[in-house]
Amino acid sequence: AVSRRRPHRSPQLPPLTSGKPRPRRRPRACAQQRPPAGAADGPLAALAATAAAAEEEDEQPDGAGRARVGLCVLCGLPAAGKSTLARALRRRLPQRPGWACALLDYDELIPPETFGPPEPGAGPAEPSPLLPRWKRSRRELLQCLERFLRAVVTGSPLSAPATATQPAWERFLACCRGQGLLSSAESDAGAGRSWTHAATSRPLYLILDDNFYYQSMRYEVYQLARKYSLSFCQLFLECPLECCLQRNRLRSHPLPDQTICLMARRIEMPDLKKNVWEQNSLILKSSDCTSEDNEQIISLLAAALENPVKQNEENTEQKEADRAICAASTVHQADQTCRRIISQTMKDAKDKNVPSSEMKSLAEELNKLKAEFLEDLRQGNELKTQICIQNQHSDPATSVISSFQHEATNVVNKYILK
Repeated sequence: AVSRRRPHRSPQLPPLTSGKPRPRRRPRACAQQRPPAGAADGPLAALAATAAAAEEEDEQPDGAGRARVGLCVLCGLPAAGKSTLARALRRRLPQRPGWACALLDYDELIPPETFGPPEPGAGPAEPSPLLPRWKRSRRELLQCLERFLRAVVTGSPLSAPATATQPAWERFLACCRGQGLLSSAESDAGAGRSWTHAATSRPLYLILDDNFYYQSMRYEVYQLARKYSLSFCQLFLECPLECCLQRNRLRSHPLPDQTICLMARRIEMPDLKKNVWEQNSLILKSSDCTSEDNEQIISLLAAALENPVKQNEENTEQKEADRAICAASTVHQADQTCRRIISQTMKDAKDKNVPSSEMKSLAEELNKLKAEFLEDLRQGNELKTQICIQNQHSDPATSVISSFQHEATNVVNKYILK
């Protein structure tokens, strides 16, 4: 897992500005951000027009009682400017007639210890407990978000997820109360059902601020939008690696350079040609801290709000469930094979008289390598591309295992040849 803590944010972007109205355009999917002449003229007009249309639609009988909610995913490298953009949208959108806006900052909602040192008692067989803790925290946050969405959309009581921890639920409720979505009078985690006027009286956009560097992470949010027929869009902030590294070094608690470099190699940008579900996406250039007031952002939010995701047919959902089961089985088989490779490699190292003082370090390095390869397999992302291409394996699991065998040999040779 890659740590994402960033106590200090990147420089503030310029605020939204008003100007002469101009017709609102539907954004070109996955278009790269370029500030056109007069870009500040259009967003507010588009925002007001969408708000008026939303209010008129809410008055219609067929729309009565159903909240209009949008999920906007911000993604990109650490220090690319995501949180600055998120705060700007959170501050400006409610000032204009039409939309409420709330920010779900993963850095605030996922506890710092998730990315801290390994838990006491973790043996060499599992040297990387960060991955399960990291994934568990993200899963709990999604479960809390789903409970919130279901309550807002259906009007049902808001109750804690059965599988989420009490601290995770309390952090989520505190976030909602702090942004005016729940009454501050609600004090216990099970009673948070007193909606404020801001949460139900007008369209609500939830801005999810995280790295979301794998497409599968973003797809989990899309699945929530599809389940409850909500709006969904993505803003990907593309920033040169060196710029992110420089910004990160200015933070009070910077991430290691190698962490950001690793994420840069793994990050998956929105791919419209491959993924139809990513059609409501913009790739924004943030290296020069351009303003977020370009009309493409507002148009994207408006277009997504007007076109919520439709629920798929039941058989399609079943196919996806079957694929998930098959993928889990593939990862399990690869895990067992990698464990056998590690066991044999450790035996070879012992036979080659590798000092016992270094055997523990070797085991930790091999297990860490295994965790990385298995995570790549889970995400369908083969980072060891050169080896995989040379092996010409059509089966991803076979390719990952072969690549792991190759890397494990390189690792043990370092110890043998010392």
